Amino acid sequence: MAEQTAPPQSVAGPPDGSAVTPVAKPDAAVVRDALGVGIAVGLSGFAFGITSAGSGLSLLQTCALSLLVFTGASQFALVGALAAGGNPYTAAAGAFFLGVRNSFYGLRLSQLLALPRALRPLAAQWVIDETTAVTLAQPARRAARIGFTVTGLTLYVLWNLTTLAGALGAEALGDTAAWGLDAAGPAVFLALLAPMLKNTTERVTAALAVLLALGLLPVLPAGVPVLLSALAAPVVLFLTGRGKADKERATEEARQRGRGTAPGPQQARDAGEPRTTTSEDGR
Repeated sequence: MAEQTAPPQSVAGPPDGSAVTPVAKPDAAVVRDALGVGIAVGLSGFAFGITSAGSGLSLLQTCALSLLVFTGASQFALVGALAAGGNPYTAAAGAFFLGVRNSFYGLRLSQLLALPRALRPLAAQWVIDETTAVTLAQPARRAARIGFTVTGLTLYVLWNLTTLAGALGAEALGDTAAWGLDAAGPAVFLALLAPMLKNTTERVTAALAVLLALGLLPVLPAGVPVLLSALAAPVVLFLTGRGKADKERATEEARQRGRGTAPGPQQARDAGEPRTTTSEDGR
């Protein structure tokens, strides 16, 4: 669960080199922040329940997804592909690739939380975007553990309860498309994705992925365009790296040209000293 191998135990100290212990964050403040995130995101399970039931999954299947998978974006991707008539294996593959990011979160959090070995398999079920964000925002290991536990527990319980409520509500309403509720899944998915796009490269990657998916949608089976849209990432990274290399090359060429036109120190010394020449006969 961490790229950050240990929680920040100290910050830059005074000139004498002594360490300064950061001010501990009150447990109540950590719990309040974690509850806020857990409740706010947990309510979106209602939209998943509606979307899943509308895609043709049974009440049991819908609830099992939230209980066992518990990765919101991957769940929406799975039921969205199924609703579009996609192959179950293709839909599962798309959901799997979206869920892979949680493995990297786990690497980032493992050293930070340093949980007992027996608890790690249970904690792994709660390694998602929200618990990672709350945990990494804490200044010390105790606060990180509290934030992770409260966020994970609140979100897991509320997400599953609202999934059940959404699925039951969808069954009572009948055809979700007639109520326009089939748009709830994509809307929530975009709401979860948008805050993650923090720089130009990420936004360009997302835009290219959308264009690929929409362009391939009419010619490929449902679910396949979503998988192929992942090609946007290596394309953008390649172009970005190439652009940086070209810029560095141009900068180096400009520097070399500058060196060629402006006299350097040795050239200036040579220019100030009289040059002597000798003829072929030595006079």
